[in-house]
Amino acid sequence: MDIKAEHRFAKISAFKVREVTREIQGMPAEAALEVINLIPKKSARLIGKVLASAIANAENNNNLRATNLVIKEAVAGEGPTMKRMHTRARGGGARIMKRSAHIKIILTEAEPVAEKPKKAKGIKKTKTKVVSPKATAAPALTAPSPDVSQLRAESADATSKSLAAGEHPEKVTSSETIK
Repeated sequence: MDIKAEHRFAKISAFKVREVTREIQGMPAEAALEVINLIPKKSARLIGKVLASAIANAENNNNLRATNLVIKEAVAGEGPTMKRMHTRARGGGARIMKRSAHIKIILTEAEPVAEKPKKAKGIKKTKTKVVSPKATAAPALTAPSPDVSQLRAESADATSKSLAAGEHPEKVTSSETIK
């Protein structure tokens, strides 16, 4: 059964209200009320009133418990816009748009969620790897490993002007000179 509550012609832009309604959609009603109380915005205060009204409607009119209620839909639609004028320079004017919103929240009854049994601390589950005979793959091709002599830094021969591997040109000692 769906329970509905609305606040029509709220003096706030629907854009500002939608920011909060997106956050609470699909949440349990009591948890959504707690979240809304922590949001420091005018739209959160208005949505909180509508949500509290929807919960009260469910409890009083339909004999439902608040713990079993979930927000099925939280919508903020645009209401009528009042157009006002603000005087500007040289006898001109600028339009002021005073927007309004219609806030609608629909609750539905959900099954109570049973808590999962908690594992005792200190007990670790060991992972066992099961390999099926069909799942064995061919071994990956690996490049042959180089000789140890190739890995060692070889000193530069006397005829070349290059430095030995691993040496830096600024770290040349006074006994070594580069021509």
